[in-house]
Amino acid sequence: MARPGAFAVLIFAGAALCIAIGGNTDAQAPAPFPLQLEAKIPLGDVRGRIDHMAMDLLRQRLFVSELGNDTVAIVDLKERQVIRTIDGLSEPQGVGYLPSMETLYVANGHDGSVRVFTGTNYIAGPQINLGENADNIRVDAGAGEVFVGYGSGALAVIDTRSFRRTANIPLAAHPESFQVWGNQIYINLPATPEISVVDRQSLKQIARWPIDTASGNFPMAIDGAARRVLTAFRNPAMLGVFSVKDGSLTSGPEICADADDLFVDTKRKRVYASCGDGYLDVFAGNPYQRIGHIPTVSGARTSLFVPELDRLVLAVRATSGEPAGVWIFRPAP
Repeated sequence: MARPGAFAVLIFAGAALCIAIGGNTDAQAPAPFPLQLEAKIPLGDVRGRIDHMAMDLLRQRLFVSELGNDTVAIVDLKERQVIRTIDGLSEPQGVGYLPSMETLYVANGHDGSVRVFTGTNYIAGPQINLGENADNIRVDAGAGEVFVGYGSGALAVIDTRSFRRTANIPLAAHPESFQVWGNQIYINLPATPEISVVDRQSLKQIARWPIDTASGNFPMAIDGAARRVLTAFRNPAMLGVFSVKDGSLTSGPEICADADDLFVDTKRKRVYASCGDGYLDVFAGNPYQRIGHIPTVSGARTSLFVPELDRLVLAVRATSGEPAGVWIFRPAP
């Protein structure tokens, strides 16, 4: 059942979201933000933090981890409304979706479980107990594996056919965002701080990139074309750009504060960051330069870029002036 009030949607004209760049006072038309707010979809009565999201592309359904509410919302992006809520969870943090098996994985921070929901009606299935603080999820559909960061330092490998943990990769600290790319896994360990590199075949760490210029490396993305690992630091707030070859830091432009998600738009050769200080940042160029600093809402730090839809979805927690919702941004041009 959709929540009360979840059917109203506010559509914004692009003209209302344009600003002049560089302070020009002549009669030239204002240049648009590189991300244009297209719609707001209310989530209803949702309390506290909202964490990560995943996507069912076939049905254009968005899965939203409502950590503070112990629920996952299922949002129909075509109809722009909440169509279902999965409750009874335990601080859901990460979500992953495997389309070939119509399976939703939900990692729960409080009890350390990964709960599985199957089919278009999201029937509760197996539960994999990892122990504590199950967090980020990555799904490798081709290999039939789900990776989950958890505990004081580990990645669990879950087989998508048996729904069993088949391996455990020890790490030096709790993993935050990580990316599976080729034969390697790149993992942010902010408590150390470092980036750990794990070989997928041996499931062992093959390199570590210690970081002494900044801390709080939470979000991560891979720029495959440029062979770079990107991470956003919180102290100081900067975008770290690392060479895949040897982990050398090549640049570090300023970024919005309290970053929690980071994505690469390969079509436009841009980078999008969502930050808890109430901004979206957009970077482009070589080296990266910030080309957009777009105001949102304080605490709205998680997002999901969906290249197939060419949209960035931002999770907005409830504040005194803004209800909980997901905001849809369209890249421009």
